[in-house]
Amino acid sequence: MARPPRLPPIHALIAFEASSRLGGFGQAADELCITASAVSHRIRQLEAMLGETLFERSPTGVRLNSAGQRYLQGVREVFDRLAHLGVSAEDPRKPLRVGAPPTFARHMLIPALPAFYRQWPDIEIEVDIAAPLHEKPDRHDVDIRWGRGNFDGRPAIRLFDDEITALASPAYGASLGLAAPADLVRAELLRTRLLPWLPWLAAAGLDWPEPSRGALFSDLGILLEAAAGGMGVAVCTRRVAASWLQRGQLQQVFDITAPSPNTYFLLADPEQMKRPEVAAFTDWLSATLA
Repeated sequence: MARPPRLPPIHALIAFEASSRLGGFGQAADELCITASAVSHRIRQLEAMLGETLFERSPTGVRLNSAGQRYLQGVREVFDRLAHLGVSAEDPRKPLRVGAPPTFARHMLIPALPAFYRQWPDIEIEVDIAAPLHEKPDRHDVDIRWGRGNFDGRPAIRLFDDEITALASPAYGASLGLAAPADLVRAELLRTRLLPWLPWLAAAGLDWPEPSRGALFSDLGILLEAAAGGMGVAVCTRRVAASWLQRGQLQQVFDITAPSPNTYFLLADPEQMKRPEVAAFTDWLSATLA
């Protein structure tokens, strides 16, 4: 059986069609909820695969050349055929199963999903909450994991870098009169195995060991809720704590940050990445959180 021809990446074709229809990379980027540079990269990837340029580029913008116009007609015909393909009862469309820690799902993924559905209304997503400290968590089509990138052998895509900072409720910080990092000796230091205190302590010039006593939490969201409730001071990344900071439930105790040793990663098998919906979700989430 002959090997099928190599197909252009679906995300590159979508970027090409949107740029052609809307008249520019910037307009396509707005519709696809990615950056203009990402659109440009995908177009160049497509042109490299085809071996010819599709757009005339100038300081004032881009427009299709003759090759691009011919290719656009074919792409639109293919998209139209795909849109009208039927799905038999014996081969139902599979949902995209995404495993994610509870804090990531609640505060980062779910608020952003409406934008994904506007772009991909036909992709059905199932979100499964996965405990972040589970030794052998279930595998899904796509998994979001918290850590340093060494997980279960699957390729891990770092979603973003972040900084850790010390956080407390405004009332708790005021009650202790925290004026300098050394004043934390009077505070209850809230702990989690997901993120150590040591990087922040070192950045603050405190030669203290990792706290070994005090309340211990297995989820970053619960840790932040405890701090917002006045139980003590927590260290967490600013991206994770963003909603608590925006609502005024937490504030930075001191203007001191340190690079976070841990962050969120996206994991998917190479075979899964061949599914268009997996590739679409991966590209979208990476661009959304970058």
